[in-house]
Amino acid sequence: MEYKLYNIKGNETSNKLKLNKEVFGIEPNSHCVYLALKSELASMRQGTSSSKTRAEVSGGGAKPWRQKGTGRARVGSTRNPSRVHGGVAFGPKPRKYSLKINKKVKKLAKKSVLSQKLIDKKLIIIDDFDISSFKTKEFSNVLHGFDLLDKKTTVLINEPTDNMILGSQNLKNVYLSKASYASAGDLLDCEVLILDKNAAEYYNDSLKK
Repeated sequence: MEYKLYNIKGNETSNKLKLNKEVFGIEPNSHCVYLALKSELASMRQGTSSSKTRAEVSGGGAKPWRQKGTGRARVGSTRNPSRVHGGVAFGPKPRKYSLKINKKVKKLAKKSVLSQKLIDKKLIIIDDFDISSFKTKEFSNVLHGFDLLDKKTTVLINEPTDNMILGSQNLKNVYLSKASYASAGDLLDCEVLILDKNAAEYYNDSLKK
């Protein structure tokens, strides 16, 4: 399947790019996208929350009063969870939240997102994405050519240059990354997805069966 290419001024060119149907033309699998996104979000959690148990709270070494004969309830420690200054029962402890999913599921999730962007006409492929200056204005001019200044945009480049990285840093709602580093969440979390020609060819090769 052939797809139109644009230049950085926002004009359609006469060149076409052949997209792999196994990557950009599949029936989107929403469940695989859900599993991949759930795994990515879980891996971002630090898992450092911690609370002290009755064994870790300071004090409470001695029994407050004798077991019998006082007329009061029996108590073994002043640091049990039901008392003031006591430990926490079943509180959080440091743990890993990461969820493992199969490589095939990750691949299918990316292919599903790319195919859905193509179906929704929210995919733009630029023939030669070359920024000659590191100034923000030049990068914003590219977005202006596609009328994307007020839209959440993800730009994936096969080999991003320093000018691209520096030029995009101060722009609101713009995320720029190397195509091989982008996750399914990065592909999904945008209104419009922009790829350069080399990035599209990278997905053609890396995500095919």
